[in-house]
Amino acid sequence: MRGISTLTGFALAVEIGDWHRLTGSSIAAYLGLVPSEHSSGGSRSLGPITKTGNTHARRLLIESAWYHKHPYRIGKVMRDRWANAPATSAVRGDAGNRRLHHRWMVLAAKHKKHTVANTAIARELAGWCWSLAVMD
Repeated sequence: MRGISTLTGFALAVEIGDWHRLTGSSIAAYLGLVPSEHSSGGSRSLGPITKTGNTHARRLLIESAWYHKHPYRIGKVMRDRWANAPATSAVRGDAGNRRLHHRWMVLAAKHKKHTVANTAIARELAGWCWSLAVMD
């Protein structure tokens, strides 16, 4: 995945530990990347992210999400990494990179603040990292 270097991947693995205890939908909540909610009756009001999870892992994902803002071009570094990875992981990583860049463009077209869009991308990036970590 773009923005996830060897050191970042290692840090995420150490901070999260056993990826199998989480699901694709619960990892964002575990990291505090989901919006807070104040609801009463039929009204639903979403607030800022909860920030209740692992601070270090959340910060790593937020910083990594900025890489998906720029156009997606497969460079030499990415090709070299994919050469060392299983084919299914490389295909999944490519799909994730394409999806996250497209998502960034959609949020930018809706004139979302860059920080809000980046947090949304980080939330989805957490799910993609989880899916790659639990692949067999």
